[in-house]
Amino acid sequence: MKILNKKIAAKKSSVAWLQRQAADPYVARAQKEGYRARAAYKLLEMNERFRFLKNGQVVVDLGAAPGSWTQYVMREFPHSKVFAMDLLEIKPIPGVEFYQGDFTSDEALAWLTQKLNLLDEGTAGGTVDVVLSDMAPNTVGHKKTDHIRQMVLLEYAFDFALRALKPGGTFVAKSFTGGTTNELLKQIKEKFEAVHHIKPPSSRKDSVEMFIVATGFRG
Repeated sequence: MKILNKKIAAKKSSVAWLQRQAADPYVARAQKEGYRARAAYKLLEMNERFRFLKNGQVVVDLGAAPGSWTQYVMREFPHSKVFAMDLLEIKPIPGVEFYQGDFTSDEALAWLTQKLNLLDEGTAGGTVDVVLSDMAPNTVGHKKTDHIRQMVLLEYAFDFALRALKPGGTFVAKSFTGGTTNELLKQIKEKFEAVHHIKPPSSRKDSVEMFIVATGFRG
C-alpha cells in the first residue's frame, strides 16, 4: 500500500497500522461483504458458538460506532428491534433507533429507558433479550489505567443489563485482561446460568481485549 499523505507517511505508528490493515483478511472480508468494520466478525463468531441471537429479539448495542455489530444483527435477524448508542455519530441503519451520546449520562439512560418502556406498556426493565457492549475507553498506553477505565465501562453495562434484561437474556461485553476482571466475573456468574470469558478468532492476537458472554439471565 502506497501512502500518499506525507504527514501520515512520516509517522511510523500510522504506517504500521495501515500496513496491518492492508494485510488483515478480516478487513478485506468486511470490505467485500459490506460491513463497516472488521469487528462484525467478533460478534458473528461469538454468536455462531453460543447461539444467543434470534429473530424478533430486542437488542441494545452499546458503543456501537461505526455500526458493524448492529449491521450483523439486522442482516441475519431482520425482525429484531435494535437500539444503538455511541458517543460518535453512526450512519443510519434501517430498522435501528440510534442515540448519540454518553451511555453513562442520565440523559442517555433516560432515552434508552423510555424507548424500552414503549415496547412493554411502560414496564421499567425486563424488555431486552440481548445487551451487547463493545464500549472501550480512549487508551493512554498505561496498562493499569486503561484496564481500570475499561472495567468502569463494563460495570456500567453490567448494571444496565441487570435492570433491562428479560429472564433468560444474554449479556455480551468487551473486557480487558487483568485482575479486576475476575471479581466482576464472579458477580456476573451469580446472575447468569453460563458465563464464558473468551477471545474470538478475529480479535487480534496482540490486543488485550477479551469478551464476556453470559447467557441465561436469572432475573
